[in-house]
Amino acid sequence: MAGTQARRGRPRDASRDRALLDATLAVLTESGYSGLTTGAVAARAGVSTATLYRRWPSKEVMVVDAAAAYAKELTAQPDTGTLEGDLRALLRDKAASLTGNEGGVLRTLIGEAAYSPSLAEALTNAFMVPVRERMEEITQRAVDRGEIPPVEHAELLGDLVIGPMMSKFFLTPLPPNQVDAATAAETADRMLCFLLRAFGHQGHGGEREVAARTIAHFPTTRSESPSPTAAPRGGAPGEDRSADALDE
Repeated sequence: MAGTQARRGRPRDASRDRALLDATLAVLTESGYSGLTTGAVAARAGVSTATLYRRWPSKEVMVVDAAAAYAKELTAQPDTGTLEGDLRALLRDKAASLTGNEGGVLRTLIGEAAYSPSLAEALTNAFMVPVRERMEEITQRAVDRGEIPPVEHAELLGDLVIGPMMSKFFLTPLPPNQVDAATAAETADRMLCFLLRAFGHQGHGGEREVAARTIAHFPTTRSESPSPTAAPRGGAPGEDRSADALDE
């Protein structure tokens, strides 16, 4: 019967879409949002601008999709078996997303979002909402394991990850693309003990043990501490000055 079969075109090639989004991020890194054009992205990807417009109606939508595709890679929900392990993984993921070339792109987009409500909403959905949802899942697993008591408004704990991370990597003269992966991971680990404290975590020594383990991994420039047997000022080691007082 005529008309029973709908006309179908070729299905979208997911690998081609990803290549185009990667080209978008590359041009955005080099030229910034204001300097990015569909022509430059098409040239980088080796396609026509018509190919881009068949997928995305505007530059803004294309950029948001590119940023969201990258963010999706950082929103996995690994269950490490402990609250400490889950939080460490989350902190390191966010540190990775806010540094390197991708961090530079994100800082650029955040600046542009001040002038584009739709871009601001898209960035919130792509980068902030997943962290809050991931934090809720981490919290619930920890409660189910008996590591912590139930937490009211657990989604707000996600902001304790987002805020300090953005302050550390974005509100600084050092561009995110000049922060290497090792430094980003070390920064994340340093924040772990404070986040555990916000949860009221007490298992396995709580945040004090975590802090001790974290600090032990990093070199220090402080001078060597005095020997435990060094004499205190005004007396020999272990000297009982109360006896001297009685003799005076």
